[in-house]
Amino acid sequence: MTTSTPEQQPAVDPAVRAELGRLRDSIDNIDAAVVHMLAERFKCTQQVGHLKAQHALPPADPAREARQIERLRQLAENAKLDPAFAEKFLNFIISEVIRHHEQIAEATSSTPGA
Repeated sequence: MTTSTPEQQPAVDPAVRAELGRLRDSIDNIDAAVVHMLAERFKCTQQVGHLKAQHALPPADPAREARQIERLRQLAENAKLDPAFAEKFLNFIISEVIRHHEQIAEATSSTPGA
């Protein structure tokens, strides 16, 4: 991929540059909100992982995962977002959650008095 210096770029209407800047600022704000929402989600799933570990429940819950995927696909369709993309995104999150739950379960089982 080649990058061009400002001198090599064609002249762009200042109104277009301003609109591009406005849109990019919005994208940056949305990205920040997504990161914060994911952080909150993972705080909750960590608590779920501890609860599961304390009660010897399995890290994964395939039935719930399937319901969540179907729910998210429907939300994506309603929001005019590609449901396949939404499913891939949720599957990635689910795999991370399960990995965390497995780590919590392992740590809990190796803790004296657990």
